[in-house]
Amino acid sequence: MFPISVHIRTHFALVSALALAYVAVLATVLSGAASAAFNPKRRYARNISFALLGSAGVAATIAGGWTLLADVTVTDELPLGLPWLKWHVRLDALSGFFYILVGLVVLATSLYGPSYVREHERAPRPVTVLHLATGVFIGGMLLVLIADDALSFMIAWELMSVSSYLLVTFQHEHAANRRAGFLYLLMAHVGALAILLAFGVLAAFGGGFTFEQMRAAELTPLWATLAFAFALAGFGTKAGIVPLHAWLPEAHPAAPSHISALMSGVMLKVAIYGFIRFVWGLIAKVYWPWGLLLLVIGATTALTGVLYAMQQNDLKRLLAYSSIENVGIIFIGLGLSLIFLGTGHTLLGTLGLVAALYHTLNHALFKGLLFLGAGAVLYRTHERDLEHMGGLIRRMPGTAALFLVGCIAISALPPFNGFVSEWLTFQTALQAPVLEGGIESAILRSLIPLAAAVLALTGALAAACFVKAYGVAFLGRARTRHVARAREVPAGMLAGMGILAGACLLLGVFPTPVIEAMAPLTQLLVHEQLPLATSQGWLWLTPISPRVASYSAPFVVLAIALVFAIGYVALKRRAKPARRGPAWDCGFGALTTRMQYTSTAFSMPIRRVFAPAWKIEEHVEIVPAPGPIPRVKTIRHRLQVHDWSWLKGYLPIGRLVLAAARRIGAIQAGSIHTYLVYSFVTLLLFLWIIS
Repeated sequence: MFPISVHIRTHFALVSALALAYVAVLATVLSGAASAAFNPKRRYARNISFALLGSAGVAATIAGGWTLLADVTVTDELPLGLPWLKWHVRLDALSGFFYILVGLVVLATSLYGPSYVREHERAPRPVTVLHLATGVFIGGMLLVLIADDALSFMIAWELMSVSSYLLVTFQHEHAANRRAGFLYLLMAHVGALAILLAFGVLAAFGGGFTFEQMRAAELTPLWATLAFAFALAGFGTKAGIVPLHAWLPEAHPAAPSHISALMSGVMLKVAIYGFIRFVWGLIAKVYWPWGLLLLVIGATTALTGVLYAMQQNDLKRLLAYSSIENVGIIFIGLGLSLIFLGTGHTLLGTLGLVAALYHTLNHALFKGLLFLGAGAVLYRTHERDLEHMGGLIRRMPGTAALFLVGCIAISALPPFNGFVSEWLTFQTALQAPVLEGGIESAILRSLIPLAAAVLALTGALAAACFVKAYGVAFLGRARTRHVARAREVPAGMLAGMGILAGACLLLGVFPTPVIEAMAPLTQLLVHEQLPLATSQGWLWLTPISPRVASYSAPFVVLAIALVFAIGYVALKRRAKPARRGPAWDCGFGALTTRMQYTSTAFSMPIRRVFAPAWKIEEHVEIVPAPGPIPRVKTIRHRLQVHDWSWLKGYLPIGRLVLAAARRIGAIQAGSIHTYLVYSFVTLLLFLWIIS
């Protein structure tokens, strides 16, 4: 009886998990259809649409958790696609992990969205497009995660890309949004072409386009490296690694804020999923130089992202550059994993992979929270410029508290989740001395500590960046009239942010159960687990061994609470009646908002220290006051920070492409006879090459 009952439970888990995954995809499609079927400006249409998205988020989270915890893999074949290539589906531990990630952020945005979208319903643009594109966007991401062949993967990938283009250009009346959308679509399709080439290499050696056939491909080191390079370029473009990041700070701020949370929190992670699936899941053997390349790219991306984030005054643009920084941290972890796997240190390679995956989940949560917080500020103040904010902690206390949680988490401070994943990345990097023998080991032992130092610098700069963002936006006094009149956002928006804030705390306080739950994932990808990480129970995290490093988040929380309690009691005991009077203000009149620290002033020391990292245009305009006596009426200061990737990369390439297009345009004579000759000559040339 016992084996039969186990078989029944396993079969039920397989069917139910996959059925829930299908339900999640179907609910996203229906959410867009509901908006099209009803009058989109009616409240019930909006609520039905977001309720279906919320149900999709719940179904995806349960399906992913079920698959991961039950350690099951289920495959299916749908009657879609081509006659010789059906649509293959696979739900395993890796796709289950990312289903949890997508589901949590989608659930939060489904609670946040109904109130936020209400403003767009008053605009002349059709809000039906927003709901339809959102449903297809989320559905496309969910389909990417369960695709098990190149055809279905690329179809789902294009659904995700094209629908997100519609979301970026939703407010298309602004020229900047149209430019951002065009740039995003261009980069997305360049990346898709690289992914297609990567699949083509594996399919050529594997004899087919299903992932099962690709896993059986026997590649030489040269062809494996070529496939890896194509995958890095394709998935790296969507993830936003430097120097393929130019679209990200343009596109993410242009989209509505709940879409920005999905793009930064989820879509970038789907690109990470694709890269991990391709390199760790499809290529049979990995090589340590690949890891070294990822390590260099990751460190460069992390430092570049945080430096440019520090100089932004636009809050959403700051968060977009911060996403680039965190993608760099993820790639540092992935690079360390490949280095240790390629040199035969499987346990340390597993630790690097766990650190990268943990940070992937963490970034989805706290960056989703921060974008929703920025959207809440925009919803009430209609401002994205930090220079015009201030004092919002009094007007929007709930938003301020939740945004503070996101700032602490992204700054990698305990007891929140960002600290755990960055600490795991550091612990992996600190094991570089185990690499012994050969010139390559000496190179790695030198470069890995350097990458760890860059990671430490990045963490410090990230903390400074979010001290600036929070301090200028929420503390001090309001700088403009409409900011001074702001009020708290509706409860649904706070609930959406609250889910993500709570998840940030839980993943920070209880990391050991999370890593234990990830064991089937690492077993699937590298055939290894981290038994010592959870050997001391749920109170202690010991990634390598208790003698090397350990961390207890519950004890950290207890220590923080104890310090606060002692301080509170001490202050209460010593408190005496205080006489209040006006503070000495050095002879000035009443304090004004112009006397406060600005965003530009706060970042000035960093701007001076790292001056070569960017090109700065500074304009000072002095407006004289009217009258016979020379006096200054106002001084206007404008600072523009240019991204070197544009100046040294994209603009020169663009000029070359335009010049080539003008030369090729000379053969466009306007004669159909001439064009037929061109076609005939080209056909003959191809036939000659083939023969």
